[in-house]
Amino acid sequence: MPLLKLKMHRTACAAIAALCMTGALVTAAAAQSNMSAGVKNVVLVHGAFADGSSWSKVIPLLQAKGLHVVAVQNPLSSLADDVAATKRAIALQDGPVILVGHSYGGVVITEAGNDPKVVGLVYVAAFAPGDGESITSISKPH
Repeated sequence: MPLLKLKMHRTACAAIAALCMTGALVTAAAAQSNMSAGVKNVVLVHGAFADGSSWSKVIPLLQAKGLHVVAVQNPLSSLADDVAATKRAIALQDGPVILVGHSYGGVVITEAGNDPKVVGLVYVAAFAPGDGESITSISKPH
């Protein structure tokens, strides 16, 4: 792995871990449920043309920070199927969850992020569509 990619992984991991530990990603809904600061569950969502193993360098770095980390294995058969797989991973977590998406995974976490357990979304070089937008509509101008 080139040094630049390893540095990017470590930088992203440090940022995710810091946000989880400080509770900086706690939303108003999570605060209303009296959740204490410090989210421990991170669910990683890969992009298209990849699989959950694409997070293999990131997972141990986050685990070393004391986080419980799961990489979703999306089927990539449809957005609905990928969101369903991600929601199944969220449901298996004990407590609040930070969703992290890379590339197309950003579209998946935007949809799956409506789950009540999700307290924050992290986009790592990812598509971040707004309400009513698709990956096609946000990339069309480019």
